[in-house]
Amino acid sequence: MSLSKKTQIFYGMGVSYAIADQIFAQWILYFYLPPASSGMKPIMAPILISVALAISRIVDMITDPAVGYISDKVNTRWGRRIPFIAAGSIPLGLTTIAFFYPPTGNSTITFIYLAVVGSLFFTFYTIVGAPYNALIPEIGNTMEERLDLSTWQSVFRLLYTAIAMIIPGVLIKAIGGDDPVYGIRGMVIILGTAAALGAFITVFGVSEKNYSKGEVSKISFKETVKLITSDKNFIFYLFGLLFFFIGFNTLRATMNYYVEDIMGYGKSQITVASAILFGMSALFFYPTNKLSKKIGYRKVMLGCLALLTIFTVMLFMLGKAIPESFGFVLFGLIGIPVAGGAFIFPPAMLSEISSRITERTGNKIEGICFGIQGFFLKMAFMVSILLLPFILVLGGTTGAVTKYGIYTTALFSAVSFVIAAFFYYKYEEK
Repeated sequence: MSLSKKTQIFYGMGVSYAIADQIFAQWILYFYLPPASSGMKPIMAPILISVALAISRIVDMITDPAVGYISDKVNTRWGRRIPFIAAGSIPLGLTTIAFFYPPTGNSTITFIYLAVVGSLFFTFYTIVGAPYNALIPEIGNTMEERLDLSTWQSVFRLLYTAIAMIIPGVLIKAIGGDDPVYGIRGMVIILGTAAALGAFITVFGVSEKNYSKGEVSKISFKETVKLITSDKNFIFYLFGLLFFFIGFNTLRATMNYYVEDIMGYGKSQITVASAILFGMSALFFYPTNKLSKKIGYRKVMLGCLALLTIFTVMLFMLGKAIPESFGFVLFGLIGIPVAGGAFIFPPAMLSEISSRITERTGNKIEGICFGIQGFFLKMAFMVSILLLPFILVLGGTTGAVTKYGIYTTALFSAVSFVIAAFFYYKYEEK
């Protein structure tokens, strides 16, 4: 049965958990360790916040392959993946909100609360996210259908992320007035609810059983891992993905520094730079989709990495050989290859790999494939976030961010993209 356009759109609309992801990335640290100008007080010491969030991230990395493996073993009258999305969405919304209601007065209790809520948040995030992504090879029976599903997911992921980036400031002011804590909590309740309920568009709009054969994995966890690690293409893909996102996460995290310290603009222009980058990326979703259908993923991905390497090296020259005013144009150019590399290709390429493993072995293990991908994505985030503070202060003696350090992050990203290109070059597209 061919996949209808309506089903593809209903699938894409279910990626609303991207809202919860953006809330975590943008507001957790701000709420627990606010700037002096915010009118809020720090909730606990920075080191305790870091350790609590690190604990939750470790739990997150463990649950990714575990949830994927379990979903490969399950088969219900609603399907293999849909029940997980339905079961995890509301708890994900609730734990997102729970971050912003910590007990105060005792730093030990607050620390334990943050670590526990963070661990639960990422557990439910995985329960929703890994099966959601595994739906692509589950209901998409051709390369074209799987690519279209990935493209619609990318469109709505970007839309949800944009909403979660733009609306909070308005909601906080409208709800809280002069009380920022009340405003932030009101904002999170609204967006957390939207993150939870959006997933049910996929739950009720995608009839998984109409497209899936309902086959389950019949091998043990040990056998599954052995099967996956013996697939060289999967290994090349994972390490290409790892180094791509180390470079991209570093690049995205240093945009603020480029806008303020290199280009000389204020904080309001940071939003403009992000809008230009991701807006240009959205414009190239459709061309990337069409080009990939004609020549495959590998060539397009290598082209994306070549462009990213060139544009990132140009960032290194910004304010030197290249005028600062060209920075916004450069962010727009970077958005073009990001459309494929960061959004469309990760779920689409892995869907092809997992489908080939199923065809070759007869075992349906898409869930654990996406779970392992999740592990590598989290590893990329941890590597970039651990190294970035050290790179940013290079060339200084006071521990403050330096221009030399900011420029060095561009070279670090460029090297990461080159390493990623090596692994994607080794990847064999069949």
